[in-house]
Amino acid sequence: MRLSVFLTLAATLPLFAPVGAKLHAQPDTQKVSISKHSTLKNPDGTVNIPALRAHAAYTQGKIQIGFERFERNTGAPHPLAAKQRVQKRAPGTDPLVNFNTELWYGNITVGTPPKTYTVDFDTGSSDLFLPGPECGQSCAGHLIYDPSHSSTAVDIKKEFSLLYGDNSMVSGEQYNETVTIAGLKATSQAVGVAKQYSTGFSPSRFPADGLMGMGFQAISDFDASPVFQTFVAQHKTITPVFAFKLAGEGSELHLGGTNSEHYMGAFTYVDVTTRGYWEVSLGAVTINKRTIAKKLDSIIDTGTTLVIGDTANVAAFYAALGGKNASSTIGPGFYTFLCYKTPEVSLTFSGKAFAISAVTFNLGPDTVGSDDCVGGIVAGDELPFWIVGDVFLMNVYSSFDIRNARVGFATLSGK
Repeated sequence: MRLSVFLTLAATLPLFAPVGAKLHAQPDTQKVSISKHSTLKNPDGTVNIPALRAHAAYTQGKIQIGFERFERNTGAPHPLAAKQRVQKRAPGTDPLVNFNTELWYGNITVGTPPKTYTVDFDTGSSDLFLPGPECGQSCAGHLIYDPSHSSTAVDIKKEFSLLYGDNSMVSGEQYNETVTIAGLKATSQAVGVAKQYSTGFSPSRFPADGLMGMGFQAISDFDASPVFQTFVAQHKTITPVFAFKLAGEGSELHLGGTNSEHYMGAFTYVDVTTRGYWEVSLGAVTINKRTIAKKLDSIIDTGTTLVIGDTANVAAFYAALGGKNASSTIGPGFYTFLCYKTPEVSLTFSGKAFAISAVTFNLGPDTVGSDDCVGGIVAGDELPFWIVGDVFLMNVYSSFDIRNARVGFATLSGK
């Protein structure tokens, strides 16, 4: 499935200007078309079982790797990692092929003169990387960024290695460079120039050239400011907020505020508890008016499709639905339910319940003609927290506020 999406940016006036300074007018918004890539369904509408398994495993592995970066960068264990009852994952448990089943991607420009590349926008990570000139055949099919062709590229003589499991990785060298998104320009921005891409980054699995993380610096492998935070620090945005509409036609990422056309009423805000991931308190999980769980830690992640929760509460959720454990057929942590049943599912943040539609909750039948459909809420591998992805986010308008360290949710307007 490919959706036509837009990346929208607010006017690029500085946050602060000297008294008497002249500010040149900018357009209210600037738009760049972005697209959604999905391989979680087969052409016949049934779920792609290998892709579902891989996506769930990748998401959990990505979060775990972020915990390790957090501890390295801050000197203290991440609070959620400290709650885990399982040991840290060793390299080799989560293949990189897991990486690219669902992503939102669009254009950025890098270098001087600027050259355009496509990147995946991911709130569950914090680094920007692109394929480099030494990447060779492993980067075939992607547009190469060559720092020797840019007058603003500065080699900072630091290597990087982004591990995603089974010893698969993106590795290379770090540069400082100029990065622009539809008029917003960051200078001296950390960019990873890859010398190696795993086969998981082949264009059929990963159509974008690279990835742009939108989390906090504490989970950066580079221990460097992510691109949007650099925009904020360099006073390139009016408001240090970015927002997503990830719901069908007209979806967009809006940088520098929110787009009032896409939501109704006020935002419900929930504070970030630890600045690493966009980690917030999930007040309740409800199905058919029955509250299954309360006061859960959660991570808001545009880089995953699923909602992944702890084993006990997810089991209770599907018991209330009359669902079946599908670990032996679909994969560990997955459940099915009768396709013709339409459950009322909601997640509550700061006292307000937001519904998950049947369309996003139902991932599709497990086989052609089956009455059993796969649910979009999945049990994690002994997770003591929840990972909230597109199954929920496609039902709300979401904002991510850097300055106040909070996430906001509002009702979609339908526009």
